Amino acid sequence: MTASPKVRLDRAHCRELVRQMLLVRRFEEKCAELYTQEKIRGFLHLYIGEEAVAVGVMQAIGPQDAVVATYREHGHAIVRGVSPDRVMAEMYGKQEGCCRGRGGSMHLFDAATRFYGGNAIVGGGLPIAIGLALADRMQGRRHVTACFFGEGAAAEGEFHEALNLAALWQLPVLFVCENNLYAMGTALERSESETDIHAKAACYRIVSEAADGMDVVAVEAAARRAIAAISEGSGPRFLECRTYRFRAHSMFDPQLYRDKAEIERWTEKDPVRRFREWAVNAGELHESDVQAIEAEVGAIVDRAVAFAETGGWEPVADLLKDVGAEARA
Repeated sequence: MTASPKVRLDRAHCRELVRQMLLVRRFEEKCAELYTQEKIRGFLHLYIGEEAVAVGVMQAIGPQDAVVATYREHGHAIVRGVSPDRVMAEMYGKQEGCCRGRGGSMHLFDAATRFYGGNAIVGGGLPIAIGLALADRMQGRRHVTACFFGEGAAAEGEFHEALNLAALWQLPVLFVCENNLYAMGTALERSESETDIHAKAACYRIVSEAADGMDVVAVEAAARRAIAAISEGSGPRFLECRTYRFRAHSMFDPQLYRDKAEIERWTEKDPVRRFREWAVNAGELHESDVQAIEAEVGAIVDRAVAFAETGGWEPVADLLKDVGAEARA
């Protein structure tokens, strides 16, 4: 486990890192179970294996900062502070969800926590992040916008447009590339001539760094360095977190493109188990602490499911509300 003088690995912080990663893991596992029961419908993209990225980065940003994520965003939303109850209700399509059940898995949104999606289009969050950062700059707010995206977004035009504008205007954006090696079913080396994604940021004169995305402490340390630099007014920063999704791209994906041995190798780097074992071996946590966290997390997930189950469907009469501007006489 990587140590850093800028990350205080005391008992309280270790417990919180384990709790957050376990909460995301158990929530996602429950979502997979509910999907097979047809309680959750449509598309479902699970974050299992990548928990260290969202949890690590979120330690470095404050409540005043903005977060933009991808369609694999349940973990980001929960760690950001969006209620697991409201997230699960949204997955069910219930009106108690964070988007009244209209967004579903890929479109979580919560203005109260400055969580601006959940964006189903690959790279779709990048222009939004630029707009949020520009708005903060124009309003004189000393905020940062953290934008998460996969390595597949590097093949999209808005990736280059966003990086160019952020550098040109010196906007306070932290670009976080969650490089899980596969853009849906296409391996990175088959689609990109330059597979070090953070090297692309150098073309726009953006300071960039690669971090072990399976190590929550390494991610947090890198994010804290980047956020500190951004907050000092030195422009955007780019962080490539090299990680791996343990499950298929989506629940519809038979994942015939990945070798089982490769999956097993990466599973050995499980970020949740890796940090939990480190914390116990370092004496920061005891096995009884881990058991207590598991019980706490299990109760949160069970409550979220119960909340979604008892939620209501939006009345048909309300379905056209907020769809467009109301005509005036």
